[in-house]
Amino acid sequence: MSVLVALVLVLLPAAASAQHMDHADKETKIENALSAAPAAIAEGAAVVDWELNQLREGTNGWTCMPDPPQLPGNAPMCLDEQWVKWPTPGDDWVHTGPHVMIIVPDPAALDGLPTDPNSGGPYVMWKGTPYVHIMMPVAAGEHLHEDHR
Repeated sequence: MSVLVALVLVLLPAAASAQHMDHADKETKIENALSAAPAAIAEGAAVVDWELNQLREGTNGWTCMPDPPQLPGNAPMCLDEQWVKWPTPGDDWVHTGPHVMIIVPDPAALDGLPTDPNSGGPYVMWKGTPYVHIMMPVAAGEHLHEDHR
């Protein structure tokens, strides 16, 4: 497993202020996105927003995304090259707290593993779909999703 002229005297200060806020917003998003990664990954990770606009170029094959607009303050994430193929604008994202997602070459290897996100450990998400994977919680967190078997 890569983000405006007869009324110039009146509009210029507002435009300059908007540009400053856009830059500050961009830096805030970058900082938030990189908070999801260990320092060794964050150092070279690209950053994109949820519309997949590049906010920062990367060098190590990892891409980080800030809190999604629909879950502010909850879910910045970093993805390797395989996982970055999944995020697209408008997807229905699920928040499960900090976790590692694991793809296996043969989905049949997941048979017999729990699909209940409240099982207290790793579980299979989206079984029976092309997106089936193991969710491995890495910290206790509130599960905010419905049944995804």
